[in-house]
Amino acid sequence: MKKLFSAVILAVTVLVVPEASATNYTLWIHGRNSGKTQAGNYNDFSYWGPSGTAAGVNKKAVNWNGTQKVGSENGRIRDALDCFCTGNNWCYIAAHSAGNLQIGYALSLHGGSARYKKNASPNASGVCGNTDGTTQTGWNIKWVDVASGAGGGSELADVGEWAVSEPLVSDLVTTTSRSMYDHNNTRSKWFYMFAGAKGTFYAAILPGQDDEAVSYHSTGGVSGSSGGSYCNPGDLFCSGTLNTGTNACSDGRAKWSYHSVSLRDDGEAYNHHANGNWAGIIGPVRADVVKYAY
Repeated sequence: MKKLFSAVILAVTVLVVPEASATNYTLWIHGRNSGKTQAGNYNDFSYWGPSGTAAGVNKKAVNWNGTQKVGSENGRIRDALDCFCTGNNWCYIAAHSAGNLQIGYALSLHGGSARYKKNASPNASGVCGNTDGTTQTGWNIKWVDVASGAGGGSELADVGEWAVSEPLVSDLVTTTSRSMYDHNNTRSKWFYMFAGAKGTFYAAILPGQDDEAVSYHSTGGVSGSSGGSYCNPGDLFCSGTLNTGTNACSDGRAKWSYHSVSLRDDGEAYNHHANGNWAGIIGPVRADVVKYAY
């Protein structure tokens, strides 16, 4: 589906817009961290792994303080989208964990607003200058790949398993994450979900299949005001199976609009963590971006 969609977009672009005037970028939006990434520095890939690793065309690291609330830091994400995804430029988005909340929040609450067309030349704060002073509605985004998305929150936040002094943790409470914005309103941008299942001792806290930090109900983009217990096919200890694509779960619970499961970790091979080397569930997302973000 992604291949076909991208091919259609590319064909239309070739027919309508002079290709020489456009540049494509790949934006990587990280999740919860210690706040040590350099906000505004689009070349700081320390959250992900070696900066020389292939990760899509013209890759940029969208850094924000990963200990703070989504709303207070979302301006950093909007700065990046303004810089690289306006005018004749287009973006592919890759997000991890709470980065899912950040891009979802930006699109739902600000994706219909007027954005000045920017010159893709950021200053030290990560802000770009205007091109001709004109605006457009929202951003030019082709699609969004999500590694272990926390758009539905995590039960680890519900029970205070993480450091409760971090403001972001209150946003990651499942009911809070799910009510923060309209998850169905992606501005018609497809979210391709990659759900890991290599969980360990947190199994008693996280319902269904998990990757040590987030459960399938969130990483699979399953709708609703609260989480649920979803697993791989054949698991008898769950309320339902997380089906791939846009199909509802086996218990009938639907995914949010424009959400599709690209990878369900049937082999339980991928955990949540990058480990400084594009590892865990980030690995398949990086491979997908290398293949399709060009």
